[in-house]
Amino acid sequence: MVKKRVAALDKVDADLANLQYKIRRDPKSYADDFQSQYQQYSSQRDIFLASPNTASSGSIVSFRDLIDLVAHVADCYPEFTTTFPDDLKSILTLHHATLESELREKIVGSLVLLRRKEIIDSTDLLNILFPILVATPSKTLRTLLYQKILSDLRMSNSKATNHKLNKAVQAQLFNLLMADRASPKGLWAVKITRDLWKRQIWTDAKAVEIMKEASLADNEKVIGGGVRFFLGGDKEREELEDESSDDDGAIDIGKLKHQVGINKKTKKKAKALEKAVEKVKKIEKKKKQPHPLNFSALHLLHDPQGFAEQLFSKHLQSSKSKLNLEQKLLVLQLVSRLVGLHQLTIISLYSYFIKYLTPRQPSVTSFLASLAQATHKLVPPDALEPLIHKIANEFVSEASASEVASAGLNAIREICMRQPMAMNDTLLQDLVMYRKSKDKGTMMAAKGLLSLYREANPDLLKKRDRGKAAIMGIKSGVMKERRFGEEEVGGIEGLELLEQWKEQERKRKRIERGLPEDLATDEEEEEDEGEYWAAWDVESDASSDSGGWINVDSDAEIEISDSEDEKPASKKVKLDAGKEGEKEKPPAEEVKPTVSKLATTKILTPADLAKLQELRLEASVNKAMGNRAQSARLKELAARHIDDELTAEQIEGFARLRKSTKEERIAMAREGKGDRREHRSTQALRREKKDAEGKSTTNREKARKKNFLMTLGKAKGKGKRSLTETRRVLKGHIERSKRGGKRGNIGK
Repeated sequence: MVKKRVAALDKVDADLANLQYKIRRDPKSYADDFQSQYQQYSSQRDIFLASPNTASSGSIVSFRDLIDLVAHVADCYPEFTTTFPDDLKSILTLHHATLESELREKIVGSLVLLRRKEIIDSTDLLNILFPILVATPSKTLRTLLYQKILSDLRMSNSKATNHKLNKAVQAQLFNLLMADRASPKGLWAVKITRDLWKRQIWTDAKAVEIMKEASLADNEKVIGGGVRFFLGGDKEREELEDESSDDDGAIDIGKLKHQVGINKKTKKKAKALEKAVEKVKKIEKKKKQPHPLNFSALHLLHDPQGFAEQLFSKHLQSSKSKLNLEQKLLVLQLVSRLVGLHQLTIISLYSYFIKYLTPRQPSVTSFLASLAQATHKLVPPDALEPLIHKIANEFVSEASASEVASAGLNAIREICMRQPMAMNDTLLQDLVMYRKSKDKGTMMAAKGLLSLYREANPDLLKKRDRGKAAIMGIKSGVMKERRFGEEEVGGIEGLELLEQWKEQERKRKRIERGLPEDLATDEEEEEDEGEYWAAWDVESDASSDSGGWINVDSDAEIEISDSEDEKPASKKVKLDAGKEGEKEKPPAEEVKPTVSKLATTKILTPADLAKLQELRLEASVNKAMGNRAQSARLKELAARHIDDELTAEQIEGFARLRKSTKEERIAMAREGKGDRREHRSTQALRREKKDAEGKSTTNREKARKKNFLMTLGKAKGKGKRSLTETRRVLKGHIERSKRGGKRGNIGK
């Protein structure tokens, strides 16, 4: 009986599929057939709505097939199917919790199909699906609805930004968060907004406002989603953009043309080639379009001061906060990032760090990184000085482990790099002495602090630690201590480096032409400007992430004095034959600081700006680098932008460069070699692996295991052979090997 029913249902399915195909081909000829099927759908709909919980499986299957038929051909008969979308909406909205799973999926798919056929618009579809997504307890239905909502929003914004739809959905998500801050339902608003932000569909301030309210919610999961968006949403967007750009260049047109020319020519291959060419043209056109301005979420905040204060007071200071330590650390990282990026003022934030600045604190390097991020040049030094003393007392001492001292010195350096006035001369001179430590991480961290203050405020250092450049800068008045809140007078940083480089290039070109290097005409300068613009046109097509080398000075040209007893080197007097006894020349006059006028007299090309950035990086590395082993670390520090995130790994620095213990080296050597309880040969290990995999042995291995009595007669016979017999046996062996054994397998 069951088999007959299944066969009957299969026949009905085939008839409906055949009718659907015929209607799509010729709607007018099959209007009556469709009308009869629609009447069956209407009657089964009424029966189902009368008692949805008691419907039989056969009636559900029949009803599902009729829904599928009407949805596929609804655009052919709009006059008959005017109430069809409302029917599906009412069934799904009222009975989504009790519907059979396949019928429920079919209704959702039919609504999406009606949207693609433009029978209903995206707003109507999302107004149907989103309330069910928030309310349903079914995990499978939530997953299905979430995918359909995202795909519809992506499709609606594929050709052009659909501002009307985006505003409606954003308002719905915002109201969901504001209606009940303690409800976990707000997590759906976080997921949808983060996914659309990552795909660059939503890039405006309204999406950021939604995530701002999520960060200020009362539910732990919603708070975590909102905070993680601000900390990592931009990075996800960049990674997805890089992946999509890598996938674009996967088509090789030359290879396809070559294959079409060699293989048999068919229409299918010709169409594939046409599609590939069309796709490549679209990709090239897309590359030439101007890049959209992707502002960071942290820059699109309307009121960062108020947002940071609310986060700090609600989730960190309040005793009613239900967040654990890990969640509080995430919120602290966001608050410190906002404070450092927008130069906000939250004085109570710095006293909050006091109880966490101890080596026994879990995730202490993350707290140190957050403190450094929350520091900027407008923070009062009085608020930071106790923190620096606490770090120095807790982390940097002779009794501390090398990793602890290195992390403490790196944290102090990062804080002082943003606010040099937070350090006093007594503590600085004490910390600088750790550059003589035997541990490499501690030594390099102390040298980094020394090189920072040689540039930022050399007056705090002892005279023997200032270095030659700092001493000359103090004498000439170039280097002087700044007051709190003092801003540097306008100008482009490092512009004198670019002017010097241009002058050197101009002299080099004139020498190559055989002209005097001191004279330069206006025509030559205009020619040089034209070359810079042309060079920029070429460089703009190339990748900017080529990872090229940065020219740094050799070790002989870098002078860093690390010895206390080191005295200034005596001047070597050149003794020439005719100039013996010549008196030393008097010292040159002090060099007065000069201001470059390049920006006011010339138009800087994009190539000039790129070269200026390169020269800045090179100069900062050369100024701070003590030896060549430090160049990678200092290059990273110089290249890092002040807005970039500071991580716990950067605070740890070179602590991982310490020597491994004997146990660690043994464990590293044994890694991947299995458990060796006794010494065994490599051959034995291979044999054991083969036996475990069920593989057979070779003939040679089998011969070794043969009984000795079975081989005894052959061994005795070998010993009694004459030279002639031995030659005959060996000759026969060679002949058999040539023809492939006794049976002669070669050639068969």
